[in-house]
Amino acid sequence: MCSRREQQNVDPCLDGKLMPAVLVEQEEDEEEEGTDDSSSSNGSSNSAGEAAGVPTFDVPYFRYIDEEEDGETEDEHEGEEEECSSSSYSRSLSSPEDDFGDSSVSRRYGSAWGAATPYRALGHLLNHLRLEADGSHTGSRDSDTILYDFLLTYLVYMSTSDLCQSLLGHYCSKRSTACEDMTDILLRKRKILLIVSQWNTLYRDFLRDNEYITLFLKSLYRFVLDDLYDYPSLEKELKDFQRLLSIQHRHTVDKSSPYRKSKGVHKQISAQENWLHPGTMPREEREVLYRLYVSEDSYISVKAQSSVRAQHLLSLVADRLDCLQEDMVLAALTYAGEKALLPPQDSVFSDCLSSVERLQVYRKDLTPVMSPLTDDAQQQQGTTHLLGLNAWDVAITLTSFDWSLFECVHEPELICFTCSRDAYVGHTGALERLLQRCNEVQLWVMTQVLLCSSLCTRVQLLKKFIKIAAHCKAQRNMNSFFAIIMGLNTAAISRLSQTWEKVPGKFRKLFSELETLTDPSLNHKAYRTTFKKMKTPKLPFLPLLLKDITFIHEGNKTFLDNLLNFDKLHMIAESARLIKHCQLDPMGDMLRPKDNPDMTCVKYLHVISSQETLFDLSHRLEPRP
Repeated sequence: MCSRREQQNVDPCLDGKLMPAVLVEQEEDEEEEGTDDSSSSNGSSNSAGEAAGVPTFDVPYFRYIDEEEDGETEDEHEGEEEECSSSSYSRSLSSPEDDFGDSSVSRRYGSAWGAATPYRALGHLLNHLRLEADGSHTGSRDSDTILYDFLLTYLVYMSTSDLCQSLLGHYCSKRSTACEDMTDILLRKRKILLIVSQWNTLYRDFLRDNEYITLFLKSLYRFVLDDLYDYPSLEKELKDFQRLLSIQHRHTVDKSSPYRKSKGVHKQISAQENWLHPGTMPREEREVLYRLYVSEDSYISVKAQSSVRAQHLLSLVADRLDCLQEDMVLAALTYAGEKALLPPQDSVFSDCLSSVERLQVYRKDLTPVMSPLTDDAQQQQGTTHLLGLNAWDVAITLTSFDWSLFECVHEPELICFTCSRDAYVGHTGALERLLQRCNEVQLWVMTQVLLCSSLCTRVQLLKKFIKIAAHCKAQRNMNSFFAIIMGLNTAAISRLSQTWEKVPGKFRKLFSELETLTDPSLNHKAYRTTFKKMKTPKLPFLPLLLKDITFIHEGNKTFLDNLLNFDKLHMIAESARLIKHCQLDPMGDMLRPKDNPDMTCVKYLHVISSQETLFDLSHRLEPRP
């Protein structure tokens, strides 16, 4: 048994930041000379360092709340709303005490990783990974979990540059232990390449357009290319690396190579690569939720591509407000009062707008399209239109819209949004859009009710939104469900006592039952229990999931006595893993919205963003006694 570890033989260029000229242009003789001078590279680097089911939404139709007959009650349909699948996911949104008390993986982490510092965590990971003889991953459950948790949560305790340095350090080390032979070295190198491949798969767009990571991948590729002389079986990994880097390569044999003379079985490979520059890589079109302000305190939310033209946005606003597109212009407005008119054919990029700017729709004479408080005729027209829509169809439209946003959310976004050491600006867009949509649905509920001046119509609207909330729960869309219930529970709506008194008792009872699911007592136990029983696909309430991750991060120390607390990282990864579980099955055709132009008001929500305006409308409807 080996009793001591040899110090790692890491190239001097790895101590500190990556140096492009040194790493990319490094010669073989320099590498050989560096073998004798690697006395303290490891000691100074402590700080650097599911099968899918049936793709359907099997949900019942809440017919009883769509019928006004007194003979029907909620009890006839109770119990049909959800079915607990035998393969229901054990984690869901339950508390950490329920999930990690019996976790064998968590106990294994405590024993295997408890004594790990950030740099040596990679060394422990390499010891736990198991590869087949051909270099393929064995795929055991514990090994997969350890690898997934490490890659997902490394940003909690080290930066991306630290990870790159650690990966290069372990790969370039000639011998990590005194008893390590050539087979063990080859196995370690293959493990490093597997980690890099899995890292790229998990983080996807997070690694794009990052010059430091591009430099790291190029450097690692050159090291793999050089290792082909001694380890020709790495050719498979090299080809995978080339596909990863999108390299256009050509292999040639150098007849004068000393390797060809001394090692006839090996080929001298001189790769002439044409690296695909990040700026020339085709960028994926991403969707953005544009806020198009039509008055001082209200806007229309529109989902469109990031390269959308101003003319297209104006056409959507014209359809939503039932007015002529030719009478409107789009401008970028700053809080300083400056207006920059956007030509119709110009592309509108949200990234070009700073946090103090917004898109404003004006008439040709640069007056607002709508006044802050519209007249009664316009108010009644908007609310009457919503009352004419089927509540189930409205819920389907909300669920379909939310799912289109939710399926673009990836687990690393939760980590980067809550507890990342690196600043990934623009890479949490999918998560931020879903959070924005949740807030807008809440404001939309308030806006629709408060813009209705008729008492009887407001009562009908409250009944309509209670129906929609129940349907969203039946469709397992807890994001919109919470948004609607919270919108009805806001002070501006709940204070309308005269309106609530007119709501039939059946609907008030149903609202009270739905409201219990939003009860925050016992750490949202009612919601967590209900959501855990729901089958996939399902949409969680994202703000609560982010709160869980934040509490785990802030309530547990990352280091205990200068040792890495891997149980904390496992809990964070388990919480983030909920996203992957909820997305296991695609949304079935049952909940595909029909092409109904009347649903434009649901797809493109018109909301009042000013809380002051909302309270003013509430007091106008029912003044204080």
